[in-house]
Amino acid sequence: MVTAVPSEEKLQGGDRLVFAGDTEAISDLLRINGLVPSTENEEGLSLDTDRAERRLVEVVVSPHCDAVGHAIRDSGFRSRYGAVVLAVARHGERVQGNLGTIELAVGDTLLLEARPAFVSRQRYNKDFLLVNERNTDPPRHERAYLSWAILGGIVALAGLGLTLVVRVGDAVTVLEDLRAAHAVVHLVSHEETGNLWSYGRDRRVAEWARGQGVRWEEMPQSGVVRRLGSRDAWQGARDRVMRAPVLGPVQGVRGLAVASDDLPAPATLGLKDACPLRQKGGRGAGMRALQSFLTTRGESYQRAMSSPLHGARACSRISPHLAFGTLSLREAVQTGAMAPGGRGADWARSMRSFQARLAWRDHFMQKLEDEPEIERRCLHPAYEGLRPREADALRLAAWSTGETGLPFVDACMRSLLATGWLNFRMRSMLMAVASYHLWLDWRSTGPVLARAFTDYEPGIHWPQVQMQSGTTGMNTIRIYNPVKQGLDQDPTGEFTRRWLPELAQVPDAYLQRPWDWPEAERLLERGYPAPIVDPVEAARVAREAVWACRRAHRGDAVTARIVTRHASRKRPRRAKPKAATAQLSLDL
Repeated sequence: MVTAVPSEEKLQGGDRLVFAGDTEAISDLLRINGLVPSTENEEGLSLDTDRAERRLVEVVVSPHCDAVGHAIRDSGFRSRYGAVVLAVARHGERVQGNLGTIELAVGDTLLLEARPAFVSRQRYNKDFLLVNERNTDPPRHERAYLSWAILGGIVALAGLGLTLVVRVGDAVTVLEDLRAAHAVVHLVSHEETGNLWSYGRDRRVAEWARGQGVRWEEMPQSGVVRRLGSRDAWQGARDRVMRAPVLGPVQGVRGLAVASDDLPAPATLGLKDACPLRQKGGRGAGMRALQSFLTTRGESYQRAMSSPLHGARACSRISPHLAFGTLSLREAVQTGAMAPGGRGADWARSMRSFQARLAWRDHFMQKLEDEPEIERRCLHPAYEGLRPREADALRLAAWSTGETGLPFVDACMRSLLATGWLNFRMRSMLMAVASYHLWLDWRSTGPVLARAFTDYEPGIHWPQVQMQSGTTGMNTIRIYNPVKQGLDQDPTGEFTRRWLPELAQVPDAYLQRPWDWPEAERLLERGYPAPIVDPVEAARVAREAVWACRRAHRGDAVTARIVTRHASRKRPRRAKPKAATAQLSLDL
């Protein structure tokens, strides 16, 4: 039996430590100066390799692995693969118990310490699906969601006898190499409403496919309609797509022996992120989120969705899964429609709101599909030049880091940066404060939020960014009062205090406007800034400027074109029959 070591125990040279915990920490442990892994594991298996030459590798067990169904001790794992198993995870959870007695199963994730040749050899071996070589990079939170999603895809493919192949490079170049090597005549992909970069890539791929006689078939993922002629019939077309049967897994597919590249590290792509509380990705996590919402969490959805404190639980939280494709929108619509009825008015209202927001998602994505340029230019050209194109660097930095001196704004931004998620109302407020109170151009602030959102979906993001900035020429101009929003949406101050601990001494009555607190100078000792703008005066100036532009172009031909092309076609509500008497009228 190995017992826990008391904190006052002094370590000595030659001590042997047994680690039990999250395998994510092993990479960090091995970076501690003077701490080296034992040359033997608990089964007495030595790698006989100098420490500097060993590699930490994560792999997923494939259906072709000879060790499946055998205990690690009995499988000859070390002698067969030149690697020692440090930990085993199954369905996202660490398998407990003696490592040597664990029987391996298809889809298990193994953390291995291996010789350098292991990595290159497994690229051409079907026993394992290489996930990540971990020696050079510490755990990265920004990869967590995508890593779980990819892992789920690897396991699903393994169940079909297929292997995920990753190729890094220019899309057309990679596709042409594969076509030439394997006589490809049919390309199947998902249909994407992405940003301008992916749109340009897809146009190049389409041109390549036509030139090489390759039939390219894109599978729709939502109710978005390509080359939509008119919005008049869009809703009906979208509803028909949502009613169609959900497609099952492909069958009878034969894989090819194709070498795979490693996934590029975030640093290689110029990415840097520290978001420790992101949701887990993968299809299993998506299904659990949807089911728990429809059966337990969703009852308060309609009334709690606007609360930054309660919305994190009351909202469905499936938006990242829709964005990454681990859940399909059609699947969510149909599963939601099958939710049990007869559970009371709160459940009924919440389920109607849920379905309405799924439709709203498609509505906004259709805007970007119809007009891709709204990622980089104002929907109504009259608003170009309304704000300085070059952002005020101090204001942008303060807003981006939650240091504006407007407590509720800062709390929402800090929450977003730490979790990768924020409810819709608070997203709208963050964008509106940046655009109106701080008078920052949406092309400077939109990318900040896009990088922070785990559920970033270009088709929702860019139309919303413009809508909350007042540059569409047709949507209602909403200038949120950040003090009022804090009082309304966080009346107890719990959310604000959670993310702004430096305001701990500020009384509740002054929490959302600490500059009015008689002892406001004490805040400076704790590093919380004075407000970067006067929220009342800044809103007044912004309101005058944006409404002057709106009035000057109201009803012009450009506005009419925008409304015709992008405005929703709301269905007329049925008139309620009038009650015969007051006694028969029930105000429900």
